[in-house]
Amino acid sequence: MLRIAVPNKGSLSGPAAEMLHEAGYQQRRESKELRIVDPENEVEFFYLRPRDIAIYVSSGRLDIGITGRDLLIDSGANAEEILPLGFARSTFRYATKPGTAKGVEDLSGMTVATSYEGIVAKHLADNGIDASVVHLDGAVETAIELGVAEVIADVVETGTSLRNAGLEVIGEPIMKSEAVVVRRTGENGEEPKVQQFLRRLQGVLVARTYVMMDYDCRVEQLEKAVALTPGLESPTVSPLHNEGWVAVRAMVPAKEAQRIMDDLYDIGARAILTTAIHACRL
Repeated sequence: MLRIAVPNKGSLSGPAAEMLHEAGYQQRRESKELRIVDPENEVEFFYLRPRDIAIYVSSGRLDIGITGRDLLIDSGANAEEILPLGFARSTFRYATKPGTAKGVEDLSGMTVATSYEGIVAKHLADNGIDASVVHLDGAVETAIELGVAEVIADVVETGTSLRNAGLEVIGEPIMKSEAVVVRRTGENGEEPKVQQFLRRLQGVLVARTYVMMDYDCRVEQLEKAVALTPGLESPTVSPLHNEGWVAVRAMVPAKEAQRIMDDLYDIGARAILTTAIHACRL
């Protein structure tokens, strides 16, 4: 069986389970379950701390896992990202009191407090900055006020917490993170079960990104209509019973669907419908 690590809690857990369910895999019914077997799909799921998943995968005990890009890099594990999943996105930034520094180039000789020591130490080293890194498990905003560090490095969403602490973001982002599928570095990526798993998840990602659009239009307007809805390969075009009319079907980006419907209507298309896509293979 394919052995897969899944986050057992936190911001990664719910969306990961939802995606796996959409991909056709059984998921646990109770949060206390640490392992389940999906015999129909020949998969065994292990529910682990997100921070530990890259380490388990790098050991070779598990085939692949779902974790955060930030946790993968911070772990220093012998594992690599093979598929971004598009949820649990976050941005890591430096922050400090106004006037202390403008960017990473000003941090030499300072102390940086963070919950992600591996990420920060690597970023400082990559930029040739000699600074100390202090590991804290949480509430890093208070590190400056209490004199533990001059700078912090943390996840920044709106920046409200930082402003409330009298801090400002400095420099370029350290990194952008999201949920990813990981495997042991150098592992054979052509293993059939792994490829099937990845195809299913890719199918979910596409299904979430696109909708199916159907409409009728006059033959003389077909080229203009197809230019608006080119589809992934090419739209399906079928003649209608009424002469001079055709039915068109194509996948379109969900976020652009309303605009496309307006443009189609303006060129004379009618009976314009969109439907959700629940699964696909490209």
